[in-house]
Amino acid sequence: MKVVLLKDVKGTGKKGDIKEVADGYAKNFLIKNGFAIVATAAALNNNARQKEADAYHKEMEKQDAIALSNKLKGVNVKFAIKCGENGKTFGSVTSKEISEKLKTLGYDIDKRKIELLQPLKTIGQYQITIKLHPEVTAKIEVEIAAQ
Repeated sequence: MKVVLLKDVKGTGKKGDIKEVADGYAKNFLIKNGFAIVATAAALNNNARQKEADAYHKEMEKQDAIALSNKLKGVNVKFAIKCGENGKTFGSVTSKEISEKLKTLGYDIDKRKIELLQPLKTIGQYQITIKLHPEVTAKIEVEIAAQ
């Protein structure tokens, strides 16, 4: 029996897949539990339209990320931190602090998208990568100075 999966089913397929499965498996498990529907012409048409809509929304998210990436080019975030005599800071600059500073500049970026290998603990300029989308990244400058 041909079915259209409504949810991911381990061992069978992903949401939106059209699968040929045994009649008993389809009737007694997939359809009964709401994991699939019978692949009628209307169901196949609806599935195709849903896939097109999902692709469109993903492309729009990517375009928004590209636009934000272009806005972030050349952005310089400055921090003034208390330091010791040797230039070592008391504390560090984390992705959360960078995210908060970017919000004050008008960019709403989640701290989990900012890629820091470790917190910034010394004075200087750093290139920070922000992952806006799986295929789009942006680079900003973070400058740490003594207070």
